[in-house]
Amino acid sequence: MKHHLDWSSYETAGQGDAYAGIPATGGDFAKAVAVCISDRLCQRSPKGVMCPSFRATDDPAQSPGGRVLALKAALNGEFGPVPFADPRLADAMDLCVGCKGCKRECANQIDMAAIKIEWQAQRNALTGVPLRDRLFAGLPRWLEHPRLLRLAIRLRNRIPALARLLERRVRIASARTLPEPVSRPYTAPKLAPEAANETAAGRDVFLFVDTFARHFEPAIAEAAHTVLTAAGYRVSVLGPAADDPEPGRALCCGRTWLSLGQVEAARREAQRMQAALRPALAAGTPVIGLEPSCILSLRDDHLKLGLGPEAEALAKQVFLFEEFIAREHDRKRLTIALKPLGQPKLLVHGHCHQKAVGAMKSLRKVLRLIPDLEFEFIEASCCGMAGSFGLDAEHAGISQQMAELDLFPALRAAPDAPVLANGFSCRHQIVEGVARRPTHVAELMRDALA
Repeated sequence: MKHHLDWSSYETAGQGDAYAGIPATGGDFAKAVAVCISDRLCQRSPKGVMCPSFRATDDPAQSPGGRVLALKAALNGEFGPVPFADPRLADAMDLCVGCKGCKRECANQIDMAAIKIEWQAQRNALTGVPLRDRLFAGLPRWLEHPRLLRLAIRLRNRIPALARLLERRVRIASARTLPEPVSRPYTAPKLAPEAANETAAGRDVFLFVDTFARHFEPAIAEAAHTVLTAAGYRVSVLGPAADDPEPGRALCCGRTWLSLGQVEAARREAQRMQAALRPALAAGTPVIGLEPSCILSLRDDHLKLGLGPEAEALAKQVFLFEEFIAREHDRKRLTIALKPLGQPKLLVHGHCHQKAVGAMKSLRKVLRLIPDLEFEFIEASCCGMAGSFGLDAEHAGISQQMAELDLFPALRAAPDAPVLANGFSCRHQIVEGVARRPTHVAELMRDALA
C-alpha cells in the first residue's frame, strides 16, 4: 500500500497490550488505525467535542470506534481487492468532520482526522477527485480572480434557480449561502522607516494572513496588525519567497486541499510556505496566524507531509494570535493598555482544532487581560460547518443537527450576548443559524485598546 501521508511516527506502535488487532496490510497506517482500544469512550454523549457525528446520529458506526472496525475490515481484505473504493468504507468515513476531538479525548489519541485524509487520498487515486471537491479545495486559486469569483457566488446566492441547478449538478446545498469574497482584499500597511527605528530589538513578528482573512474578512487581519503594533512589535506580513513559482499568488497553508484528500496539492502549498518562512526560522522570529485550522495545520498535519526537519522547526515557531499574546504576557514582555468594553457577558465558541490542542487556555488568558470583561465558554462539540462539510447537499442537514446539539441552543438562550468565534467556518455557521455576527479575538482586543 502506497501511503499519501507519512505514518512513520507509528512505526514502533503495537508493542504493548494497548494495541490490538493490527490489520494484515497497510503498514504504519494500519498501526495508526489499530491505536483504537475499543473502550467505546467515543460512543458517549457528554458535553465536549468527541464525537459530533455520533452525538448527532446516535449510531455507533458513526464514531471513531465504528470507523476503526470498518478500516480494519478493509485492511484485512474483507472488502475485496480495492477496499478504498468500497461504499461500506465510504459510509463509515463520510460523516467524520475532522474535528480532531478524538485525538485529544480518546484514551489512545487516535487521529481519525488524519486517517480520513489518507482514506480520501486513496479513494481519489482510485476513482478521481469529485468536481465539488476540486471546486472547494481550489478556492485559494479561484481567488486569483476575486471579482469574477465574487460575481459568480453572488449570482448563485441571489438566484434560487441557479442554486438549485448547482445542487443537482455539483451537490452544493441550495439552502446554504456561500461566503462572498470582499471587493477589496487585505493589503499589508507599509512600515514607516521611523516606526522601524523606534521598535525595540527582538520584537519582530511575521503575520500570516490566511486565505479567509485576506479575501473574506480583512478587518480581522487589520485588527491583528493594529494590536500587535500597539503592543510594540514590528509586524511584517508574510509574502511569497523570492524564488516562489507563483510570486503573484498569496501564500496558503494548503488546508482546503488537505481536508479533501488532495495531498499532493497540499504538499506544494506547504512547500511554498516553508520557502517563505526560512528567514523567520533562521532568525527565530515568531509567526502569528489568525485561523485555527490553518495555523494548527502547520503544527500538526504538515508533519505528515514528509517535509523534513523544517516542518518540525516551523511547528514550534507558529502561534495563534491569542497564543502569542498569552505567551508574551506570561513572559512579561507585553506592553499594551486595554480599557473596559462595557458590553454584556461574552459567549465564546472554540474552534474544534483549538480545543484539540489545548489552545483554549491561551484564549481564556487573553480575554482576562481586558478589564471587567465577563465571558463564558460554550461547552459544545463541532459547530457542524467543518470547512466545506456543511455546504455539501448530503451533509447540510446533519451539519445543522450538530450545531443544534449545544451551540445554537446556548446562543438562543442569550439573544443579547456578543459572540466570539475564531474559526471562519464557525462564524459562517453562526451567522446562518442564529443571525449573529461573531467577532474574532483580534477584533475584540483592537476595540479594547485604550
